[in-house]
Amino acid sequence: MKLENKVAVVTGGAMGNGLGIVKVFLKHGAKVIILDYSDKIYDIVDNFKEEGKPVEGFKVDIRDSKKVSEIAKEVYEKYGQVDVLVNNAGVAKLTPFLETSDEIRDYHFDINIKGSWNVSKAFVPYMNKGGAIVNLSSVTGTMVADTGEVAYATTKAALLGFTKGLAAELVEKDIRVNAILPGYIMTPMVEGIAKDSDSNNPDLVVKGIADGIPMKRLGTIEELGELAAFLASSEASYITGQSFVIDGGSTLPETMSVGV
Repeated sequence: MKLENKVAVVTGGAMGNGLGIVKVFLKHGAKVIILDYSDKIYDIVDNFKEEGKPVEGFKVDIRDSKKVSEIAKEVYEKYGQVDVLVNNAGVAKLTPFLETSDEIRDYHFDINIKGSWNVSKAFVPYMNKGGAIVNLSSVTGTMVADTGEVAYATTKAALLGFTKGLAAELVEKDIRVNAILPGYIMTPMVEGIAKDSDSNNPDLVVKGIADGIPMKRLGTIEELGELAAFLASSEASYITGQSFVIDGGSTLPETMSVGV
């Protein structure tokens, strides 16, 4: 129960990595507030409540800084504390650079970067000393990249800079800020990337991804959730401004052919 009596806010918590984080946080004793743009948030919150889990949800577009600020105030007034913030919400759409419209570029920038900025700025004033922020960056953009990922890679690399800059400022407030750099985790985002790559046979794309990972599989959302829970807990009390890769070894090989 490493998060017992903690109040945690998770963006994009209705599906994918965010849902995995919510599940694991609840397992470790946290009260969880989910922020998500998808209507799925209603069913997710209802399902958790039927199980007796302490979950609350807000349907919100994190690009709307005013609305996010209103929610932050409401959460604090109800719970009296905010201990953990996970900036997980993000989007990815594969598009060749020269075919990337300004709208697609801004779609990534506005949600992946500005959204995390908005949520952090809204909730940090209410965060307790000893609190923690966990940002979901990626190995994409910070370590590797594939064709069609320029917009996504740019935003995920920016989130790593955001993590370090925010960590430097918030250390005086005794709030830690770290980043998780996932490789391929089996999420709706990965399913979408597979469909963008081969709409006729996305399962073959997923198999190809798994075959290129040393562990020969994609990660689970619960595995990522456990890493987030560690970084959010007092077990990571002397860690800030750092990034943690969880990728099954996918960034490990220097080449896919030498030594075979």
